Amino acid sequence: MNSSENALSSIGEVAHRTGLSVSAIRYYDDEGLVDATDATDGGHRLYDVDAIARLELVRTLRDLETGLPQVRRVLAGTSSLRDVLAEHLHMIETRAADLDAKRAVLRALVRQEGTAERANLLRRLVTMPDADRQRLIDDFLDEVAAGLPQEASERIRDVRPVLPPDPAPEQLDAWMSLAELLQDDRFRAAIRSYLHATYAQLPGPEMSTPPVQDFIHSAGADLMRRLTAAHQAGLAADDPHVASLAAQLVDELAGTFGVAADDDLRARLAERYRTVDSLTLEALEDEEYRTTEGRYLELVAIVNGGPHPDAALLDGAHRTRGDGDGPSLGELGRWLAAAIAGGS
Repeated sequence: MNSSENALSSIGEVAHRTGLSVSAIRYYDDEGLVDATDATDGGHRLYDVDAIARLELVRTLRDLETGLPQVRRVLAGTSSLRDVLAEHLHMIETRAADLDAKRAVLRALVRQEGTAERANLLRRLVTMPDADRQRLIDDFLDEVAAGLPQEASERIRDVRPVLPPDPAPEQLDAWMSLAELLQDDRFRAAIRSYLHATYAQLPGPEMSTPPVQDFIHSAGADLMRRLTAAHQAGLAADDPHVASLAAQLVDELAGTFGVAADDDLRARLAERYRTVDSLTLEALEDEEYRTTEGRYLELVAIVNGGPHPDAALLDGAHRTRGDGDGPSLGELGRWLAAAIAGGS
C-alpha cells in the first residue's frame, strides 16, 4: 500500500460522499474521466480530495444531463465550464421549446379529437418558419381587407399576430387556432362579409373619412378625456365647465359631419350617449362579431401576450358603478347625455 494511503478515501467512501454509485466511479476511471489517485496492495482504488472534487463536478454535470464528451472537455481543460454550460443550456432550451410545441399540439388534438392528418397540420403550423407565418397573415389580411375604406383597412392590418421566439404554451395554442382559421375559407368569407357590412356600408365609410377620423383622434379624443376627468372629479352635469365642454363636443361633431348644431342634433346625441353601455355591449357581444373580427382579435391578443383590444371598453360597459379602475360607461354616458341635453 502507498504511504499516503491514510490521506486517501476508498471507493466506498467516495461513493457515499459524492452520491455516485461505486460502479459509476469505476466507469469514470475506466473511461479516463477521473483516474483513481492510488490503489491498495489488494488493488482497491483510492481517491484524494482533488479527484473527489472532480467526481463531484462530474455528478453535477451528469445530473444536468450534460453529455460525456462535454464533461471530458471540461475536465481536460479544453473548454471552460461556462462555455460547456452555455452550450448545454442552449440544447435544453431548444428541447424545452420542442416539448412546448408538442404539448400544444397534443392539447389541441385531445380537445378536438384530432385525426392523424390534423396532427400533421398542427405540427407544421407550430414549427412554421417566421417568413411563412408572415406570408400566411399577409395573404389573409390582403383578402379580407380588400375594398374597405383606407382607414378601416389600415386599422385591421395594424392588428397582427407576432409569435415571440420563446412562446408560452397558451401562445402556441392560440397561434395554432388562429393559423387554422386564417386558412379556413369559411372563416375568411365570414370575416370579410362582416368587415364589409360594418365598414364598407353606411355609416362605415362616413366614419372612416379623414375629417371624422381626425376628430376621433384629436379634438374628439381631447374633449372626451376632459369630460371624463370632469366626471371623475364629481362635477355635476349642469356645472358651467361641463356644459361648456359638452357644447364644444356638439359643435365639433356638427362641423365634422356637416350638420347644424341644433336641438335635434343635441337630442340625438343625448339619446346615443344615454344608452352607450347597452349599445356597446350589443356590438361587442354580437354573435357575428364574436365569431369573426372579435375571434381574430382575441387570438391575436393571446399570441401577442397582451389584452384584448375590447377588454377595457367591455369592462366599462359591464360595470354598473365607477370604481378605482375608471368610470362605468353607463354612468358616464348618462351624465354626458344630461350635459348635452342641458344645452338645448
